Amino acid sequence: MIKSLPVLNRQAANWCAMSGADRYNNPQNWYSTNQVGIPAWLLASTEFNDYPQSLRIAGARETHRGLFHLLEEAKNRADCAEKFRRYMEIVFQLNPSAYEIAHAEIRRFRPSYLKLLEGWGFDANSPQGAVLKGWVESRFGLTPTFHRAALHQFPSDAWVRYMEEKYSSRFHGNSIHMQLDLLYEYCQFVIHRYGVPARDWVTLWRGVNSHDEPTITETRLEKGQNLVRLNNLVSFTTSRERADEFGDWILEVKVPVVKLLFFPDLLQKPLLASEGEVLALGGYYSVKASYA
Repeated sequence: MIKSLPVLNRQAANWCAMSGADRYNNPQNWYSTNQVGIPAWLLASTEFNDYPQSLRIAGARETHRGLFHLLEEAKNRADCAEKFRRYMEIVFQLNPSAYEIAHAEIRRFRPSYLKLLEGWGFDANSPQGAVLKGWVESRFGLTPTFHRAALHQFPSDAWVRYMEEKYSSRFHGNSIHMQLDLLYEYCQFVIHRYGVPARDWVTLWRGVNSHDEPTITETRLEKGQNLVRLNNLVSFTTSRERADEFGDWILEVKVPVVKLLFFPDLLQKPLLASEGEVLALGGYYSVKASYA
């Protein structure tokens, strides 16, 4: 059972201490709608990380029962990944049809979850990254804290640019949010059935610099335990040595598996594989910081 009372008391105290402008100009203080049935402020808390509950995106599995029937019949993880890949290709028409191949001039670009993951791998602040952060915002109620610039005040130029990119038709089309819903539900299915990368929590690492905007601390980052606020979608690595390459500080984090969207070998494809990259929901985390 989640111990939510301390979180509620802390949230109320923070709310009372804010000025009127801070209360209403920062979306993180009032944006709480989501599709998982757990308040966004609780989902973003360290208490949730300590006492996680399973998350289900409303309607995702019910709308695509056929996919999960197929996954239940899978013989192993490789077969599971292949069934997921083929289902997504057919339902969302991710591959060009024979007619389009024969008439290259009418071939259409179809946004896909794979293209978003590839784009994120190059740059988390890309338009693909904006769509992914927008999906987290929509489904889990967690607002981003950074996209090319800090997203502290609303409205602002930074927020406008983020919103333009997350709704751009280049990557926000072809039911992309539903594709990501199924990616998350598939990830959770694999974790529950095969116990990878862990059953409850997984230890991950992230390399940061002490002045990084995406990593927000109430005080200066210090060696040892710290409370940090990470972006609504954040990359970690399964290797401490890899994290060493990305900053002068290494954050060791215990992440509940219910917050994972992607981990190495989930799709049996070499996506984000070179760095052992894991994508997880952000929010507040208690981290162990050490020098790289």
